[in-house]
Amino acid sequence: MRDLRRDLARARELFRVPADNPELTRAQFLAFSKQVPLLYFILITNSIAVAYTFLPLAPAWLTISTPALLTSLTGIRTIWWLRQRNVVLDDAEILRNLRVTNRIAGPIGALFVVWSFALFPYGDPFAKGQVAFYMAVTVIGIIFCLMHLRSAALIVTLVVIVPFVIYFMATREHALQAIAVNQLLVSGAMVTVLFIYYRDFADLVASRKSLLAEQAATQALSDENFRLANLDSLTDLPNRRRFFSELTRFFADAERDGTRLAVGIIDLDGFKPINDTYGHTVGDRVLIEAARRLGEVCDGCGPRVHLARLGGDEFGLVVGDNPTDEDLLALGRQITDRIKLPYQLDTAHTGLSCSMGFALYPRSATAAEPLYECADYALYHAKRHARGGAVIFSSELEAEIRSRCVIEHMLRTADFETEMQLAFQPIIDVKSERTRGFEVLARWQSPKLGLVSPGDFIPAAERTGVIRALTRVLLVKALAAAATWPEEIRISFNLSAHDICSPDGILHLISAIEASGVAAGRIEFEITETAVTYDFSRAEHSIATLKAIGCGISLDDFGTGYSSLSHVHRLPLDKLKVDRSFVADINSNPISHKIVKSLTGLCADMEIACIGEGVETEAQLESLRRLGCDFVQGYYFAKPMPADAVAGFLAEERRRVSETSTQKRATGA
Repeated sequence: MRDLRRDLARARELFRVPADNPELTRAQFLAFSKQVPLLYFILITNSIAVAYTFLPLAPAWLTISTPALLTSLTGIRTIWWLRQRNVVLDDAEILRNLRVTNRIAGPIGALFVVWSFALFPYGDPFAKGQVAFYMAVTVIGIIFCLMHLRSAALIVTLVVIVPFVIYFMATREHALQAIAVNQLLVSGAMVTVLFIYYRDFADLVASRKSLLAEQAATQALSDENFRLANLDSLTDLPNRRRFFSELTRFFADAERDGTRLAVGIIDLDGFKPINDTYGHTVGDRVLIEAARRLGEVCDGCGPRVHLARLGGDEFGLVVGDNPTDEDLLALGRQITDRIKLPYQLDTAHTGLSCSMGFALYPRSATAAEPLYECADYALYHAKRHARGGAVIFSSELEAEIRSRCVIEHMLRTADFETEMQLAFQPIIDVKSERTRGFEVLARWQSPKLGLVSPGDFIPAAERTGVIRALTRVLLVKALAAAATWPEEIRISFNLSAHDICSPDGILHLISAIEASGVAAGRIEFEITETAVTYDFSRAEHSIATLKAIGCGISLDDFGTGYSSLSHVHRLPLDKLKVDRSFVADINSNPISHKIVKSLTGLCADMEIACIGEGVETEAQLESLRRLGCDFVQGYYFAKPMPADAVAGFLAEERRRVSETSTQKRATGA
């Protein structure tokens, strides 16, 4: 009994439109809607042909009225299906339309069967044969047209073929009985083909669904990969790749519309000391917070501003919509004001600032890459001359770039041995006012450019990568000069970040010292805050190596950069140099006076010497002496001198000191 119920359920399933597979239902509808007009065309034309044959044989209501009614009914359905081709339907509407087709397939088929049987008695043998042919051929054509809707095809087959076979078998005419048997066999074969075709069609839809799912998954994966490839994983901002892609797009729009476009580059001032002092975890948190603040400012400007993280603590902006200089400076002020607000860390508050460089199209450059380079140079200028502010690339900066390029080109081809000269500035003991050493200053006399300032050629040497070769030549020259001085006179030599942050750079320095014959204890290397913060761990190791062979270490230009006191405490320093900017107005600016006082106190606490730079007046000297400064240097005592003038300077100093001592003894006597 259970098997019988299951078989009945399966049978019912064959005669209904499945609702549990929307993809299959939609595919059936799309295929079926294309073939229904052909189905009705076959039915109408064959019915008209039969009616025409029986026109002189049967009553008018069977040959005219009834066929007219049936063809009108099927014609209306044909027009309806033709209209559905241009209508987008949802799954529920498609299912409803297919079920309507399923319900009316049987009645329509029955009407045409009844009409055919009603005509049959009126015909002669030829006309009766046409009825049989009409019913057989038409049902085969209809089955073909309904193959995508299996349930409707089966309903029509049963409604037409079963009465057809029974009716013609009952006629006891051998020819008609043979036609009935033949039609039964053909219909059975057609139903078998129908099942196979429907199964293959369903499998094809399922495979297409699977393929679409795979394609969707592949597309989703591709979209995710694209997102990750264009997104900075730390800040969730667009990355460098996306920045230049957007720059290209913005640039194309600006060229097409004839409007202005700006590129901005933002660099966080003082981020590296935070990263080195508190660790990378805290540094990442500061970057995330800085990126959030930048994002808020840029979001307030709308879609005309595109923000990205270029790498490290550097961010980029593309500003569209025809910005003016005033717009860029206003945007720069908003950004710098937000960035410099305090950052709350776990144990302390810390602060940052940021410098910005802007370049405008078409004023600064007419291509995307040069425009970016102009913005980068504007940033470089801001960090040197307007730290914490925004600079727009100008004609003056363009001239500076040309000059810098000339210097860089000449520096690459320069003969350092012959073109580089040295000058020496004495370092004076404050108490005795006697020279304790000389600071080495480089001078470049270019055959084509003339005398080039160290402020121009030293940064150029760092940019072009020749600084270490230059350092070796200058150190060898300086040590050769120092070898002729009295043993108690020390030499102070400046090192760049490239010198102390590369292992081979330190090795070359040590080799030069050993070859010179000058005792390492007479040599003092000066390093800047920038050099220390460039790569603190490497700088710390290099300084320790130099200390190990007996060299002294001074921290130059202290107070002008962003290195933290923790760095000062961690480095094995011997001296700390107070920058000339604080000494220049020590007697007129209370802030400078307090800074120098704090620095001399720091040196006393750390038990290291303090050197004041840029002393030009006796009043400055007295202030530094009163605040506890140990050494000074500046024009008050002597300007930088060539190597051959050092011996005369020292001799004159000894004579002066000797005369002073003699006068003091005479006065005392």
